[in-house]
Amino acid sequence: MSIFKTDILVLGSGVAGLSIAIKTAATLPEKTILVATKAHESESNTKYAQGGIAAVWDKLDTFEDHIKDTMVAGDYLSDPKVVKMVVEEAPDCMRQLISWGTDFDQNVAGEIDLGKEGGHSTNRILHYKDVTGYELEKTLLEQVDNLPNIQLLPYHFAIDLITDHHLTEKTDKDEISCYGAYILNQKTNKIDTYLATSVVLATGGIGQVYAATTNPVIATGDGIAMAYRAKARITDMEFVQFHPTSLYQPGESPSFLISEAVRGFGAYLRNKAGERFMLKIDERGELAPRDIVSRAINTELIFTGDPHVFLDCTHLDMSEFIKHFPNIYEKCKSLGIDPGSQFIPVVPAAHYLMGGIEVDMNGYSSVINLFACGECSRTGLHGANRLASNSLLEALVFGNKIAEEIIHKRSHLKLDSIPEIPEWDEEGTMVPKENVLISHNRKTIQNIMSDLVAIVRSNERLEKAMDHLNYLYQDTEKAYEKSKLSPQICELRNLNAIAYLIVNQSMHRKENKGAFFSLDNIDVKP
Repeated sequence: MSIFKTDILVLGSGVAGLSIAIKTAATLPEKTILVATKAHESESNTKYAQGGIAAVWDKLDTFEDHIKDTMVAGDYLSDPKVVKMVVEEAPDCMRQLISWGTDFDQNVAGEIDLGKEGGHSTNRILHYKDVTGYELEKTLLEQVDNLPNIQLLPYHFAIDLITDHHLTEKTDKDEISCYGAYILNQKTNKIDTYLATSVVLATGGIGQVYAATTNPVIATGDGIAMAYRAKARITDMEFVQFHPTSLYQPGESPSFLISEAVRGFGAYLRNKAGERFMLKIDERGELAPRDIVSRAINTELIFTGDPHVFLDCTHLDMSEFIKHFPNIYEKCKSLGIDPGSQFIPVVPAAHYLMGGIEVDMNGYSSVINLFACGECSRTGLHGANRLASNSLLEALVFGNKIAEEIIHKRSHLKLDSIPEIPEWDEEGTMVPKENVLISHNRKTIQNIMSDLVAIVRSNERLEKAMDHLNYLYQDTEKAYEKSKLSPQICELRNLNAIAYLIVNQSMHRKENKGAFFSLDNIDVKP
């Protein structure tokens, strides 16, 4: 086991983590930045983002309209100051990406082709075909390669943040400080100590807490769980967004996403009888915000007993469809579905968390020296429901804010002043003879959450879920304490914490807002 020191430790290699690393490394060439990620450096939620990035780019669009659309989608729980800041800084972020080499689709006039998605009042989505996230991740990794003071550490799994309670000599101060993290090197199976003056959590989402999710298998809420154990403030966990249109493939995880942009392109939602049921629910039809569309589909499925609804693209210009959505078209064709002549079967799937680690407008958490950015953070931008294509934007804007904080040395901690930190203690642990109990408990958590804590909730369902989770927590902690640590047991522990936080904070919300809907709150007046 070794001790490593670095100026900046970034956990996560999606758009949030990489953008912070790039900006700080370029401005502070004398500083060292370590970016640790539990899988390959290109594997992140960013990579799977299809739709694009929302920004006021067209001269006919306005900041006021983007702000209004964000507030309406968030059911007016978004922080107006944060929304204003993010929207107004969006165009500069897009220019920054373009200067780094990011490709965005262009129209015949050579101008950026702006898409439209649910909840937006106009076309303002910058995109690259239906693989915008992949294009963005590729661009950022190319930038990282050109900066020698950034070191990528793939297959390094962060176990826990190092805070005051780990110190050899305890202090009596009230504030909690973060000094780094214990990280498992998956190639050596050793848990090393990484110390830093600034620590950034950019660990992505929590989708794997549900059985059906568009998130990759790595999205197990590790950063939020670590921050929770470190006593950081975690809020708005009850607000989980379910994407209305994942491809219906029972048992497949992650679920394949049919981008919001397909409905923005003109696709219709239909039930088995062929009816456009969204027209009865909302005047915006298929382009209503995601929480409304997902609940409408859920209601339709309960009423009809059908396993899925359909996305109808048969009336669209198929040559243009293929040009805009080549990945989606090829996926459908590979399953024997021709979008030009057949309806696409779709169902909602867990997609995005609006809550997370509470941060201020500079990305600072309630723990000293600890920042959070991207989906693991709760900035106040999304409120009760995220507006489509505002997530990559949020990561870029707050990534810049965090980089500026670090660049201007707002952290008063110096590497040589970090207190003595003990090494990770593995004494008395052993390698489990089998992992079947870990995989069983993981599936159990996913089933509990999908059955009892999904699009529609109730007090009774939440209480039943908490009873089950309490038992699983005790079972998992026993295994954790006696096992030689692996990513599998750590992810299970983190998923258990995430599930608890979602259920607990759902129990405390007594009003239906945005993505949160409880049957017991229907008659409650705000």
